[in-house]
Amino acid sequence: QAAFNTGALIRWLDFNDTWLAAEWGHPSDNIGGILAVADWLSRTRLRQGGEPLRMAQVLESMIKAYEIQGVLALENSFNRVGLDHVLLVKVATAAVCTALLGGDRQQVIDAVSQAFVDASPLRTYRHAPNTGSRKSWAAGDATARGVLLALFSLKGEMGYPTALSAKTWGFYDVLFKGQAFRLPRPFGSYVIENVLFKISFPAEFHAQTAVECAIALHPQVAGRLESIARVVIRTHESALRIIDKQGPLHNPADRDHCLQYMFAVALINGKLSSEDYEDSSAADPRIDALRAKIVVQEEKRFTTDYLHPDKRSIANAVQIFFADGTHTAELVLEYPLGHLRRRAEGIPVLVDKFRRNLERCFSSERQTAIRECSLDVDRLLQMPVNEYLDLYAL
Repeated sequence: QAAFNTGALIRWLDFNDTWLAAEWGHPSDNIGGILAVADWLSRTRLRQGGEPLRMAQVLESMIKAYEIQGVLALENSFNRVGLDHVLLVKVATAAVCTALLGGDRQQVIDAVSQAFVDASPLRTYRHAPNTGSRKSWAAGDATARGVLLALFSLKGEMGYPTALSAKTWGFYDVLFKGQAFRLPRPFGSYVIENVLFKISFPAEFHAQTAVECAIALHPQVAGRLESIARVVIRTHESALRIIDKQGPLHNPADRDHCLQYMFAVALINGKLSSEDYEDSSAADPRIDALRAKIVVQEEKRFTTDYLHPDKRSIANAVQIFFADGTHTAELVLEYPLGHLRRRAEGIPVLVDKFRRNLERCFSSERQTAIRECSLDVDRLLQMPVNEYLDLYAL
Protein backbone atom coordinates (compact mmCIF):
# COMPACT_ATOMS: atom_id res chain seq x y z
CA GLN A 1 0.00 0.00 0.00
CA ALA A 2 2.89 2.37 0.75
CA ALA A 3 4.38 1.62 -2.66
CA PHE A 4 1.05 2.33 -4.35
CA ASN A 5 0.52 5.59 -2.48
CA THR A 6 3.99 6.97 -3.16
CA GLY A 7 3.93 5.84 -6.79
CA ALA A 8 0.57 7.50 -7.35
CA LEU A 9 1.68 10.71 -5.66
CA ILE A 10 4.81 10.99 -7.80
CA ARG A 11 2.90 10.65 -11.06
CA TRP A 12 -0.41 12.29 -10.21
CA LEU A 13 1.22 15.41 -8.82
CA ASP A 14 3.59 15.72 -11.79
CA PHE A 15 6.81 14.96 -9.91
CA ASN A 16 7.90 12.23 -12.34
CA ASP A 17 10.79 12.08 -14.74
CA THR A 18 10.45 10.67 -18.25
CA TRP A 19 12.15 8.22 -20.62
CA LEU A 20 11.36 8.28 -24.34
CA ALA A 21 12.44 5.58 -26.78
CA ALA A 22 10.59 2.91 -28.78
CA GLU A 23 8.58 2.62 -25.56
CA TRP A 24 7.70 5.57 -23.36
CA GLY A 25 7.61 5.68 -19.60
CA HIS A 26 8.61 7.20 -16.30
CA PRO A 27 11.42 5.40 -14.44
CA SER A 28 10.66 7.39 -11.28
CA ASP A 29 7.53 5.22 -10.98
CA ASN A 30 9.82 2.61 -9.37
CA ILE A 31 10.66 4.95 -6.50
CA GLY A 32 7.33 4.11 -4.86
CA GLY A 33 8.32 0.49 -4.42
CA ILE A 34 11.97 1.14 -3.66
CA LEU A 35 11.26 3.68 -0.91
CA ALA A 36 8.53 1.56 0.67
CA VAL A 37 10.75 -1.52 0.84
CA ALA A 38 13.85 0.36 1.98
CA ASP A 39 11.94 2.19 4.71
CA TRP A 40 10.26 -1.00 5.95
CA LEU A 41 13.57 -2.85 5.99
CA SER A 42 15.28 -0.02 7.87
CA ARG A 43 12.62 0.16 10.59
CA THR A 44 12.47 -3.63 10.88
CA ARG A 45 16.23 -3.89 11.29
CA LEU A 46 16.27 -1.14 13.91
CA ARG A 47 13.58 -2.92 15.92
CA GLN A 48 15.71 -6.05 15.80
CA GLY A 49 18.84 -4.22 16.93
CA GLY A 50 20.43 -4.04 13.47
CA GLU A 51 21.58 -1.31 11.12
CA PRO A 52 19.15 0.54 8.85
CA LEU A 53 19.60 0.86 5.10
CA ARG A 54 21.31 4.02 3.91
CA MET A 55 20.06 6.30 1.18
CA ALA A 56 23.03 5.13 -0.90
CA GLN A 57 21.21 1.80 -1.29
CA VAL A 58 18.06 3.62 -2.42
CA LEU A 59 20.03 5.50 -5.06
CA GLU A 60 21.80 2.32 -6.21
CA SER A 61 18.43 0.60 -6.50
CA MET A 62 17.10 3.53 -8.52
CA ILE A 63 20.01 3.24 -10.96
CA LYS A 64 19.25 -0.47 -11.42
CA ALA A 65 15.50 0.02 -11.81
CA TYR A 66 15.94 2.89 -14.25
CA GLU A 67 18.33 0.79 -16.32
CA ILE A 68 16.04 -2.26 -16.40
CA GLN A 69 13.00 -0.25 -17.44
CA GLY A 70 14.86 2.07 -19.80
CA VAL A 71 16.99 -0.48 -21.67
CA LEU A 72 13.95 -2.71 -22.19
CA ALA A 73 12.21 0.36 -23.63
CA LEU A 74 14.96 1.30 -26.11
CA GLU A 75 13.91 -0.95 -29.01
CA ASN A 76 10.83 -2.80 -27.72
CA SER A 77 7.57 -0.97 -28.36
CA PHE A 78 4.82 -2.23 -26.09
CA ASN A 79 2.55 0.63 -27.17
CA ARG A 80 2.50 -0.69 -30.74
CA VAL A 81 0.80 -3.87 -29.52
CA GLY A 82 -1.58 -1.91 -27.29
CA LEU A 83 0.14 -2.60 -23.95
CA ASP A 84 0.93 0.02 -21.36
CA HIS A 85 4.51 0.80 -20.35
CA VAL A 86 3.82 0.25 -16.64
CA LEU A 87 4.60 -3.43 -17.29
CA LEU A 88 8.24 -2.35 -17.27
CA VAL A 89 7.77 -0.66 -13.90
CA LYS A 90 6.40 -3.91 -12.48
CA VAL A 91 9.35 -5.87 -13.91
CA ALA A 92 11.98 -3.40 -12.67
CA THR A 93 10.44 -3.00 -9.21
CA ALA A 94 10.06 -6.77 -8.80
CA ALA A 95 13.72 -7.34 -9.68
CA VAL A 96 15.21 -4.58 -7.56
CA CYS A 97 12.98 -5.03 -4.53
CA THR A 98 13.58 -8.79 -4.47
CA ALA A 99 17.30 -8.04 -4.28
CA LEU A 100 16.78 -5.30 -1.66
CA LEU A 101 14.86 -7.77 0.49
CA GLY A 102 17.77 -10.22 0.36
CA GLY A 103 16.67 -12.41 -2.52
CA ASP A 104 19.27 -14.41 -4.43
CA ARG A 105 19.69 -14.52 -8.20
CA GLN A 106 17.12 -17.28 -8.68
CA GLN A 107 14.54 -15.48 -6.58
CA VAL A 108 15.02 -12.33 -8.64
CA ILE A 109 14.50 -14.37 -11.82
CA ASP A 110 11.38 -15.95 -10.35
CA ALA A 111 9.89 -12.57 -9.42
CA VAL A 112 10.62 -11.11 -12.87
CA SER A 113 9.03 -14.13 -14.57
CA GLN A 114 5.91 -13.59 -12.48
CA ALA A 115 5.80 -9.97 -13.62
CA PHE A 116 5.79 -11.05 -17.26
CA VAL A 117 3.16 -13.72 -16.60
CA ASP A 118 1.00 -10.90 -15.20
CA ALA A 119 1.41 -9.20 -18.60
CA SER A 120 0.30 -5.57 -18.75
CA PRO A 121 -2.72 -3.30 -18.62
CA LEU A 122 -4.05 -2.09 -21.95
CA ARG A 123 -3.03 1.41 -23.01
CA THR A 124 -6.64 2.32 -23.71
CA TYR A 125 -6.89 4.56 -20.64
CA ARG A 126 -4.24 6.83 -22.16
CA HIS A 127 -5.97 7.33 -25.51
CA ALA A 128 -9.23 8.64 -26.92
CA PRO A 129 -12.03 7.75 -26.49
CA ASN A 130 -11.12 6.25 -23.09
CA THR A 131 -8.51 8.66 -21.72
CA GLY A 132 -8.96 8.81 -17.98
CA SER A 133 -7.47 9.20 -14.53
CA ARG A 134 -6.19 5.61 -14.34
CA LYS A 135 -3.14 6.87 -16.19
CA SER A 136 -2.26 8.76 -13.02
CA TRP A 137 -2.44 5.77 -10.65
CA ALA A 138 -1.35 2.98 -13.00
CA ALA A 139 2.25 3.58 -11.97
CA GLY A 140 1.46 3.17 -8.29
CA ASP A 141 -0.43 -0.01 -9.14
CA ALA A 142 2.54 -1.40 -11.08
CA THR A 143 5.23 -0.66 -8.51
CA ALA A 144 3.00 -2.03 -5.72
CA ARG A 145 2.48 -5.22 -7.72
CA GLY A 146 6.24 -5.48 -8.19
CA VAL A 147 6.71 -5.35 -4.41
CA LEU A 148 4.05 -8.02 -3.91
CA LEU A 149 5.72 -10.34 -6.43
CA ALA A 150 9.06 -9.77 -4.68
CA LEU A 151 7.50 -10.83 -1.38
CA PHE A 152 5.95 -13.90 -3.03
CA SER A 153 9.33 -14.89 -4.46
CA LEU A 154 11.05 -14.57 -1.09
CA LYS A 155 8.41 -16.84 0.42
CA GLY A 156 9.36 -19.53 -2.10
CA GLU A 157 6.79 -19.00 -4.84
CA MET A 158 8.06 -20.67 -8.00
CA GLY A 159 8.99 -18.88 -11.19
CA TYR A 160 8.35 -19.73 -14.83
CA PRO A 161 11.57 -20.24 -16.84
CA THR A 162 10.01 -19.76 -20.30
CA ALA A 163 7.40 -17.15 -19.38
CA LEU A 164 8.61 -15.08 -22.34
CA SER A 165 9.58 -17.68 -24.91
CA ALA A 166 7.15 -20.61 -24.47
CA LYS A 167 5.49 -21.45 -27.78
CA THR A 168 1.81 -20.48 -27.95
CA TRP A 169 1.54 -19.61 -24.24
CA GLY A 170 4.51 -17.30 -23.64
CA PHE A 171 4.57 -13.50 -23.61
CA TYR A 172 6.25 -13.23 -27.00
CA ASP A 173 3.67 -15.35 -28.84
CA VAL A 174 0.59 -14.14 -26.98
CA LEU A 175 1.30 -10.41 -26.74
CA PHE A 176 4.38 -9.43 -28.74
CA LYS A 177 3.61 -10.78 -32.21
CA GLY A 178 6.15 -13.58 -31.78
CA GLN A 179 9.08 -11.18 -31.51
CA ALA A 180 11.75 -11.58 -28.85
CA PHE A 181 12.97 -8.54 -26.93
CA ARG A 182 16.00 -6.69 -28.26
CA LEU A 183 18.54 -5.34 -25.79
CA PRO A 184 20.82 -2.99 -27.75
CA ARG A 185 23.21 -2.13 -24.93
CA PRO A 186 24.45 -3.69 -21.68
CA PHE A 187 22.95 -2.61 -18.36
CA GLY A 188 24.94 0.19 -16.77
CA SER A 189 23.84 3.73 -15.89
CA TYR A 190 22.86 5.10 -19.32
CA VAL A 191 19.19 5.65 -18.48
CA ILE A 192 19.51 7.58 -15.25
CA GLU A 193 22.23 9.74 -16.81
CA ASN A 194 20.03 10.61 -19.80
CA VAL A 195 16.63 10.72 -18.10
CA LEU A 196 14.37 13.70 -18.79
CA PHE A 197 13.35 15.88 -15.85
CA LYS A 198 9.87 17.37 -16.05
CA ILE A 199 10.63 20.92 -15.06
CA SER A 200 8.84 23.55 -17.06
CA PHE A 201 5.26 22.48 -17.65
CA PRO A 202 2.77 19.87 -16.41
CA ALA A 203 2.51 18.55 -19.95
CA GLU A 204 2.99 15.17 -21.61
CA PHE A 205 6.66 15.20 -22.53
CA HIS A 206 6.33 14.92 -26.29
CA ALA A 207 4.70 18.39 -26.17
CA GLN A 208 7.24 20.13 -23.95
CA THR A 209 9.20 21.84 -26.74
CA ALA A 210 5.96 22.84 -28.54
CA VAL A 211 4.67 24.48 -25.37
CA GLU A 212 7.98 26.26 -24.88
CA CYS A 213 7.65 27.59 -28.44
CA ALA A 214 4.07 28.70 -27.76
CA ILE A 215 5.14 30.72 -24.73
CA ALA A 216 7.95 32.31 -26.73
CA LEU A 217 5.45 33.26 -29.47
CA HIS A 218 2.78 34.56 -27.06
CA PRO A 219 3.98 38.22 -27.05
CA GLN A 220 3.82 38.32 -30.86
CA VAL A 221 0.26 37.01 -31.12
CA ALA A 222 -1.45 38.08 -27.89
CA GLY A 223 -3.36 40.84 -29.67
CA ARG A 224 -3.90 38.92 -32.91
CA LEU A 225 -5.47 35.63 -31.79
CA GLU A 226 -8.64 36.12 -33.81
CA SER A 227 -6.67 36.79 -36.98
CA ILE A 228 -4.73 33.50 -36.84
CA ALA A 229 -5.58 31.49 -39.93
CA ARG A 230 -3.40 28.45 -39.37
CA VAL A 231 -0.76 27.02 -37.02
CA VAL A 232 1.65 24.40 -38.34
CA ILE A 233 3.42 22.15 -35.86
CA ARG A 234 6.08 19.82 -37.25
CA THR A 235 6.83 17.04 -34.80
CA HIS A 236 8.10 13.48 -34.35
CA GLU A 237 6.10 10.32 -35.00
CA SER A 238 5.64 9.40 -31.35
CA ALA A 239 3.93 12.73 -30.66
CA LEU A 240 1.54 12.10 -33.54
CA ARG A 241 0.69 8.69 -32.16
CA ILE A 242 0.12 9.64 -28.54
CA ILE A 243 -1.02 13.29 -28.31
CA ASP A 244 -2.35 14.39 -31.71
CA LYS A 245 -6.07 14.71 -30.91
CA GLN A 246 -9.01 16.23 -32.73
CA GLY A 247 -12.57 16.63 -31.50
CA PRO A 248 -14.00 16.80 -27.98
CA LEU A 249 -11.80 16.36 -24.93
CA HIS A 250 -13.71 14.91 -22.01
CA ASN A 251 -11.64 15.47 -18.86
CA PRO A 252 -8.30 16.79 -17.57
CA ALA A 253 -6.57 13.50 -18.37
CA ASP A 254 -7.73 13.85 -21.98
CA ARG A 255 -6.54 17.45 -22.22
CA ASP A 256 -3.03 16.92 -20.83
CA HIS A 257 -2.49 14.32 -23.56
CA CYS A 258 -3.58 16.60 -26.41
CA LEU A 259 -0.80 18.49 -28.20
CA GLN A 260 -3.22 21.00 -29.71
CA TYR A 261 -4.85 21.80 -26.37
CA MET A 262 -1.56 22.30 -24.53
CA PHE A 263 -0.17 24.46 -27.31
CA ALA A 264 -3.35 26.55 -27.61
CA VAL A 265 -3.52 27.30 -23.88
CA ALA A 266 0.16 28.26 -23.75
CA LEU A 267 -0.15 30.50 -26.81
CA ILE A 268 -3.28 32.23 -25.49
CA ASN A 269 -2.14 32.72 -21.90
CA GLY A 270 1.64 32.71 -22.13
CA LYS A 271 1.78 29.92 -19.55
CA LEU A 272 0.56 26.40 -18.82
CA SER A 273 -0.35 25.11 -15.35
CA SER A 274 -2.23 22.12 -13.97
CA GLU A 275 -5.29 24.32 -13.43
CA ASP A 276 -5.50 24.87 -17.18
CA TYR A 277 -6.72 21.29 -17.66
CA GLU A 278 -9.78 21.70 -15.44
CA ASP A 279 -13.29 22.10 -16.86
CA SER A 280 -13.48 25.77 -15.86
CA SER A 281 -10.37 26.65 -17.87
CA ALA A 282 -11.31 24.39 -20.79
CA ALA A 283 -14.59 26.33 -21.16
CA ASP A 284 -12.66 29.25 -22.70
CA PRO A 285 -14.01 29.21 -26.30
CA ARG A 286 -10.73 30.54 -27.67
CA ILE A 287 -9.02 27.23 -26.93
CA ASP A 288 -11.13 25.01 -29.17
CA ALA A 289 -11.27 27.73 -31.84
CA LEU A 290 -7.48 27.74 -31.95
CA ARG A 291 -7.23 23.95 -31.75
CA ALA A 292 -9.26 23.71 -34.94
CA LYS A 293 -6.64 25.79 -36.77
CA ILE A 294 -3.64 23.67 -35.76
CA VAL A 295 -2.13 21.32 -38.33
CA VAL A 296 0.26 18.67 -36.97
CA GLN A 297 2.71 17.03 -39.37
CA GLU A 298 5.53 14.54 -38.99
CA GLU A 299 9.06 15.77 -39.63
CA LYS A 300 11.11 12.68 -40.50
CA ARG A 301 14.34 14.15 -39.19
CA PHE A 302 12.73 14.76 -35.81
CA THR A 303 11.59 11.13 -35.70
CA THR A 304 15.09 9.90 -36.55
CA ASP A 305 16.76 12.11 -33.95
CA TYR A 306 14.18 11.12 -31.33
CA LEU A 307 15.47 7.54 -31.53
CA HIS A 308 19.16 8.37 -32.03
CA PRO A 309 21.04 7.10 -28.93
CA ASP A 310 23.36 10.11 -28.82
CA LYS A 311 20.64 12.72 -29.44
CA ARG A 312 17.32 11.53 -27.98
CA SER A 313 15.73 14.80 -29.06
CA ILE A 314 12.04 15.65 -28.52
CA ALA A 315 11.76 18.24 -31.26
CA ASN A 316 8.88 20.45 -32.33
CA ALA A 317 8.80 23.28 -34.85
CA VAL A 318 6.04 25.89 -34.84
CA GLN A 319 4.94 28.58 -37.29
CA ILE A 320 1.82 30.78 -37.14
CA PHE A 321 0.08 32.16 -40.24
CA PHE A 322 -2.36 35.08 -40.15
CA ALA A 323 -5.36 35.90 -42.31
CA ASP A 324 -3.61 38.92 -43.85
CA GLY A 325 -0.90 36.70 -45.32
CA THR A 326 1.78 37.49 -42.77
CA HIS A 327 3.38 34.87 -40.54
CA THR A 328 5.81 34.45 -37.70
CA ALA A 329 9.22 32.98 -38.17
CA GLU A 330 9.30 29.25 -37.59
CA LEU A 331 10.57 28.36 -34.14
CA VAL A 332 12.44 25.06 -33.92
CA LEU A 333 13.28 23.59 -30.54
CA GLU A 334 14.87 20.16 -30.38
CA TYR A 335 15.66 19.69 -26.68
CA PRO A 336 13.37 20.58 -23.78
CA LEU A 337 14.65 22.13 -20.60
CA GLY A 338 14.78 18.79 -18.76
CA HIS A 339 17.07 17.17 -21.36
CA LEU A 340 20.68 16.11 -20.71
CA ARG A 341 21.87 18.72 -23.23
CA ARG A 342 20.30 21.49 -21.13
CA ARG A 343 21.37 20.27 -17.67
CA ALA A 344 23.29 23.44 -16.74
CA GLU A 345 20.19 25.49 -17.51
CA GLY A 346 17.70 23.00 -16.13
CA ILE A 347 19.07 21.87 -12.76
CA PRO A 348 18.61 25.26 -11.04
CA VAL A 349 15.00 25.30 -12.26
CA LEU A 350 14.52 21.73 -11.00
CA VAL A 351 15.87 22.68 -7.58
CA ASP A 352 13.53 25.68 -7.54
CA LYS A 353 10.58 23.38 -8.30
CA PHE A 354 11.65 21.24 -5.36
CA ARG A 355 11.85 24.33 -3.13
CA ARG A 356 8.45 25.69 -4.20
CA ASN A 357 6.69 22.41 -3.54
CA LEU A 358 8.30 21.98 -0.13
CA GLU A 359 6.84 25.38 0.74
CA ARG A 360 3.36 24.07 0.07
CA CYS A 361 3.55 21.51 2.88
CA PHE A 362 6.23 22.16 5.48
CA SER A 363 7.42 24.69 8.04
CA SER A 364 10.45 26.78 7.13
CA GLU A 365 12.60 24.72 9.53
CA ARG A 366 11.53 21.43 7.93
CA GLN A 367 12.04 22.83 4.43
CA THR A 368 15.59 23.80 5.33
CA ALA A 369 16.32 20.37 6.82
CA ILE A 370 15.01 18.55 3.73
CA ARG A 371 16.86 20.81 1.30
CA GLU A 372 20.16 20.64 3.16
CA CYS A 373 20.35 16.87 3.34
CA SER A 374 18.92 16.34 -0.15
CA LEU A 375 21.36 18.65 -1.91
CA ASP A 376 24.45 17.48 0.04
CA VAL A 377 25.20 14.23 -1.78
CA ASP A 378 27.80 12.92 0.66
CA ARG A 379 25.48 13.49 3.59
CA LEU A 380 22.49 12.01 1.77
CA LEU A 381 24.35 8.81 0.88
CA GLN A 382 25.08 8.05 4.53
CA MET A 383 21.65 9.00 5.88
CA PRO A 384 19.42 6.17 7.19
CA VAL A 385 16.41 5.75 4.94
CA ASN A 386 13.95 5.96 7.81
CA GLU A 387 15.46 9.25 9.03
CA TYR A 388 15.24 10.79 5.57
CA LEU A 389 11.60 9.76 5.12
CA ASP A 390 10.73 10.98 8.62
CA LEU A 391 11.52 14.48 7.37
CA TYR A 392 8.56 14.24 5.00
CA ALA A 393 6.05 13.14 7.65
CA LEU A 394 3.36 15.74 8.27
